[in-house]
Amino acid sequence: MHHGTDKVLKKLEQRPDIEVIEYGCLGNCGECFLSPFALVNGETVPAETADQLYELVLAAIAEQEEHNSALDKLLDDL
Repeated sequence: MHHGTDKVLKKLEQRPDIEVIEYGCLGNCGECFLSPFALVNGETVPAETADQLYELVLAAIAEQEEHNSALDKLLDDL
């Protein structure tokens, strides 16, 4: 939280379309000390600043949703 990620967490929690789960330790030894990061559906999203992290988390969610939609369409077409 020393990178300002607590503010990112609160902003994400306010969005009804995003489920946020907070963990004390993710086991990514040292990564939280070096820079702010989040896990988005199991994928690490690192950033240089907390503000950038918020934007990158939203982009990662959108990209994953796009991939999932494409996969669903592909499966439906089979």
